Amino acid sequence: MSVPIVVHGLSRSGGRKVAIKGKVVGLARNDSDLVELLRRAGLDDAWELVDDPHWIEWRGRQAHWYEAA
Repeated sequence: MSVPIVVHGLSRSGGRKVAIKGKVVGLARNDSDLVELLRRAGLDDAWELVDDPHWIEWRGRQAHWYEAA
């Protein structure tokens, strides 16, 4: 079973692309950006979802890491 939200690996300049149901909705440079993208998509309880593996899959680097290597 796949999760509806994917936070992709780091971009070269930092930040991570965020996709909801396969559609990229923006670039998050921190957790606040991620929550705002989710809120704009209609997920008002987004802060509660960021650590829920049933909702979000963090790919590449560890969760909550947004800085380029």
